[in-house]
Amino acid sequence: MRQIVLDTETTGIDPRDGHRIIEIGCVEVIERELTGRNYHVYINPEREVEAEAITIHGITNEFLTDKPRFAQVADEFFEFIKGAELVIHNAAFDVGFMDSEFARLKPARKTAEHCGIVDTLAIARAKHPGQKNNLDALCKRYGVDNSNRDLHGALLDAEILADVYLLMTGGQTALSLDANAGEDGSAGGIRRISRERSPLTVIRASEAEISAHDELMARMQKQAGETVWSKLQ
Repeated sequence: MRQIVLDTETTGIDPRDGHRIIEIGCVEVIERELTGRNYHVYINPEREVEAEAITIHGITNEFLTDKPRFAQVADEFFEFIKGAELVIHNAAFDVGFMDSEFARLKPARKTAEHCGIVDTLAIARAKHPGQKNNLDALCKRYGVDNSNRDLHGALLDAEILADVYLLMTGGQTALSLDANAGEDGSAGGIRRISRERSPLTVIRASEAEISAHDELMARMQKQAGETVWSKLQ
């Protein structure tokens, strides 16, 4: 299972009004582990960024002047996401912009024809109906550190969303009696185990322990009749 957690920043709200993508951030997840492989690019949209949008992401027209056009990065971006399941918060927004950008090229591409799509906003609304489910609210709910998120940024938001998604879809991640534990029962954050870790030590029961266990099971079966454990043997 290869997943790409993805976010974009744009010049405005609606691609049908000619608005364009100005930043793409992607984080690769394989078998629910972050691989450390990311994709990130700023894009010259060939139009003005709306002032309201700049207040959200802080990306100015001057900053984007020398950045590549979407057509120059499209193939590289497509190869990175092709065949993966895209994990996106409010997927309709980002996919709408991606499809609009791909439609300007030849051959035109539709994101859903080459990728699966998972909308974390839909997941959050199903799990937490009637509550705020924007990314900041989910970070607070699941104990994900978003203290560096003063402004929206595609790569930073994708990294944060990856943590939120893994916690939100992973069930209870820790047993905690702490009153400050998150609503999902976790104590906050994600603990990752390195792929390069040493093999875990396996400690097997001794002959004496196995004998004592068998004696206990025999006594329980004699007192209670057939037990659940006897059915498993």
